[in-house]
This record gives sequence, structure tokens and C-alpha cells, in this order.
Amino acid sequence: HVQLVESGGGSVQAGGSLRLSCVVSGYIYKNYCMGWFRQAPGKPREGVAAIGGRNSGRTYYADSAKGRFTTSRDIAKNMVYLQMNSLKPEDTGIYYCAAGVVGAWGSMWLNSERYNNWGQGTQVTVS
Repeated sequence: HVQLVESGGGSVQAGGSLRLSCVVSGYIYKNYCMGWFRQAPGKPREGVAAIGGRNSGRTYYADSAKGRFTTSRDIAKNMVYLQMNSLKPEDTGIYYCAAGVVGAWGSMWLNSERYNNWGQGTQVTVS
């Protein structure tokens, strides 16, 4: 059973930065693609960033995140991170990390239906 727990959310002014962390338990962690998703009130959940499994190091970002967000993972520590810079009010929402076997690199990495393990989320508010 895979468990994910996010942390690092909070309130920040526009232009500021936050670093989200996600601790992952479960022996299959190394092989899973790790995704970051967010959901704003009244809006569907959207993919923000993802990083591949098996030490691939490959990443994929939504256009809204490119150049501002960076995702990384520390397999030895069972951690995944999302560094968010130059935050905007439209980045506000609940951020979730997710794990799954999602297939070849590409836009599907940001498809929430490809992930079957989810954290509880952490709130990010940008004003």
C-alpha cells in the first residue's frame, strides 16, 4: 500500500516562493511516476508537473508551470519536491502529489486518471 503525505503549503504574496514536499511510503516508490496536481475552488483538478520513475530524471510541466516550477525527487529519502517560484494568484489551490505507473513520457503524465495513489493535499494561497 502506497501512502503519500504533502507538506509545505501556506500563504504567500505574489512573486514569492514555496517548496512543497511529499513523503512516499511503499516499496514500489522507485518505479512510479510522481505527479503534482492542483485544484482551485470550482475548477477541475489539473496537472502541474511530473517526474519519472526508475531514476529517469525526466520531467514534464504544464505550460502554466514552465520556467517557474521545478519538481525533483530524492529516492534515498522517499521524497518528492515541487519548488514554486514567481507565484501568481492563479496558482492558488490545493496541491496534491500522486504516484502511478503512467506510461511513456508526455502529456499523459499530467492526466490525473493515470494515477491511483494520492496524498491528502496541502493548501497554497497566493495573494
